[in-house]
Amino acid sequence: MDLAVQCGRPLLLRQPFPAEAVDRVILGCVNVLAEEMNPARVAALRLGLGRDLPAYTVQINCGSGMLSIDKGCQDIRAGEAELVLAGGAEALSQAPVYFRQGAVNWFAQLNGAKIPTERLKYLARFRPAFFKPVIGLLRGLTDPVVDLNMGQTAEVLGYLFDISREEADRYAAESHHRLARAQEEERLSSEVVPAFSTDGKCFSRDDGVRPDTTPARLSMLKPVFEKPWGKVTAGNSSQITDGASWVILASEAAVEKHDLEPLAKIVDCQWSALDPAIMGLGPVLSATELLKRNGGPDLNGIDLWEINEAFAAQVLACLKA
Repeated sequence: MDLAVQCGRPLLLRQPFPAEAVDRVILGCVNVLAEEMNPARVAALRLGLGRDLPAYTVQINCGSGMLSIDKGCQDIRAGEAELVLAGGAEALSQAPVYFRQGAVNWFAQLNGAKIPTERLKYLARFRPAFFKPVIGLLRGLTDPVVDLNMGQTAEVLGYLFDISREEADRYAAESHHRLARAQEEERLSSEVVPAFSTDGKCFSRDDGVRPDTTPARLSMLKPVFEKPWGKVTAGNSSQITDGASWVILASEAAVEKHDLEPLAKIVDCQWSALDPAIMGLGPVLSATELLKRNGGPDLNGIDLWEINEAFAAQVLACLKA
């Protein structure tokens, strides 16, 4: 939770209200570590928000950070809170590596052996394959019902919506160029703060961006999930990374009491679900319901769309849909 603390501290320090004014902390986190099973609570305590402050963690995979904001809004609307610190944090570099079930059973039998001859019997059953690791992140990103990982579901969308490899690579290159321009123009300086590792190294910006990438360079990469003809590569996918983000949610009464300047008003929220094999189309379903509920499906009336860029093929499929 070091990232969540590093991110939350400057945000709270520039607020006019004291730390004890925060009523609740909600954090979205998918890769919860065994050492910090309720990271929202851990982060709240490390931020000095008080031992009596309720804090809870929410999880809905990639939407976990957004869910924290929605839950915070619900708490405010229900009159249970006035100020909520909501956000998301992930340390995918710390994703665990597991033993296979056969190894777990073997360890349990060996540990349960009471006499030396019994222990020797179980030791003789040891197999080197027991130590072949299971990558927790890969299993976590694989749906157990349809047995497809996220990259494979992006391949399905690419096929269904006729997304070419060239289209995906062009979109990915432009995505990198957009972020690189925003960094160079310091357009993110007010909301992105440097992070520091335990050895004191400073990370002043997102290190996943590649300003010099081009569609031609990306075209040289091989497919990852569906070899040899797939369209999803390491270059047109989001990278595995670490990060944290917070927002402060306030009721109208809290805005007036603490003389806060609102950046936005949350009007509505929609959660949708569909076949896991095409899960990347989730934003289309949610957006459709939101539009229908708030004045009709006038796409031109929306000034800004933000869609999670998990895979270029997935984003392009959502835009076509």
